[in-house]
Amino acid sequence: MISRQTPCLLVALLLATAAGFTSAAENAGTPKEPASTPKPALAIDATPVGDGKAPVLTSYADIVEPVQKAVVSVYATKIVHERVPASKLTKSPQGDPLPGRESKEKGLGSGVIISANGFILTNNHVIEGADELNVSLPDGREFKARVIGTDPKTDIAVVKIEADNLPTLTLADSDKLRVGDLVFAVGNPLGIGQTVTMGIVSAKGRNNLGLLGNVNGYENFIQTDAAINLGNSGGALIDAKGRLVGINSAIVSTTHGNIGIGLAIPVNLAASIMHSLIETGSVNRGYLGISVDPLSAENAENLGLKKDAKAVVITAVTPGSPAEIAGLKLTDAILSIEGKPVTSVQDLRLLVSQISPDTEISINLVREGKDKNIKARLGLLADNAKNELLPGVIITPLTDELRRRLNLREQIEGLLITSVERNSTYVERLTPNMVIIEINRQPVNDLNAARLLLQPGRNLLFVHNRGAYRYLAITRD
Repeated sequence: MISRQTPCLLVALLLATAAGFTSAAENAGTPKEPASTPKPALAIDATPVGDGKAPVLTSYADIVEPVQKAVVSVYATKIVHERVPASKLTKSPQGDPLPGRESKEKGLGSGVIISANGFILTNNHVIEGADELNVSLPDGREFKARVIGTDPKTDIAVVKIEADNLPTLTLADSDKLRVGDLVFAVGNPLGIGQTVTMGIVSAKGRNNLGLLGNVNGYENFIQTDAAINLGNSGGALIDAKGRLVGINSAIVSTTHGNIGIGLAIPVNLAASIMHSLIETGSVNRGYLGISVDPLSAENAENLGLKKDAKAVVITAVTPGSPAEIAGLKLTDAILSIEGKPVTSVQDLRLLVSQISPDTEISINLVREGKDKNIKARLGLLADNAKNELLPGVIITPLTDELRRRLNLREQIEGLLITSVERNSTYVERLTPNMVIIEINRQPVNDLNAARLLLQPGRNLLFVHNRGAYRYLAITRD
């Protein structure tokens, strides 16, 4: 077991691009395609991969060969402008100062063609900040690519090349994957050329890894022991029928190389993000408006459930939210949403986020020992790239990694203040590394709920700062 308190043995979570960008420059990128871009025609086969029989195979070539034609290499180029120190400035023959140096940084990843007219799925971190994108097909053809849309919160991106009659992959139903299913990873690791590796599904639903923690992302990875290395990012994870089940995204490693723990984004999640990016250029996520805790065995019987019941318990309902309008209450134990089990905070967050706003959902719960089914119409999850709670006050959800870094107890839940701008009116009341636990006596653990709880005028915050708890009164204009 690797100790979390032993720095020399900490497991590194590595984004699997062959050469990441090292410049501090941000916000550079290829212009996005307008929302009017034609939708791709997709081939979908939702049947399970297993048929109850296990024939002896001596080769997987017939399965792999057509897949290889639809997996591409993605080359991202970023132009970096370097300032020349004044002490080292030189002059041209005409006596004029020479400009700063300009250089190009290149990154390599993989991608998957999912439509014959050139739509390609890849990872956001493969193309992020790129000034120029090029796609190389296995048949030797090369194309300029443009960005259709990106979603850092799931690490999914869609790019497009101008071509027709391209080879494509059929999408499977990744919810039907089972641990032990045979899978293949296809991509361009370390830039050596297209490579196919084989393994099994080692686990499903991997989350809380902190891989997307800097953007408060949605983690729900397929884990596989099929060899994945730097450069495989954005490539295909396929099943034994040659269908796409995931987009390879990251590795867990102590050596910066493959040790048999690869992570892929399930294709169901990737496809839902892809459709939204193609249709609107952005991702609109559903919002319910509750805070929950996992159901403990100690509390299960008190709420009228069996000790081994799997559920989450509502600990806060945001005023005016879809949850309050639907009649959800404190201590309601949610068992499922739209027939899908909800056993953790991550389950709830992921399920709701994948449903479009203004969609009516079915919530199965237990209230005071009685089964109930409640309908709720989801709202739109407000998303702010700066995570600004108040003018100049930037926050982020408190994660296990942040708790370890700040030496906070596991019991502390809430929103961490990461920065307060100097010109903010709250600079003397709120400080970085302060944890907001409650707003107006309601627990908070997500930005949208916190914003809704803040009222014009006086607000009461319950915070943790420098080892102590206290109440703070602030005024919101």
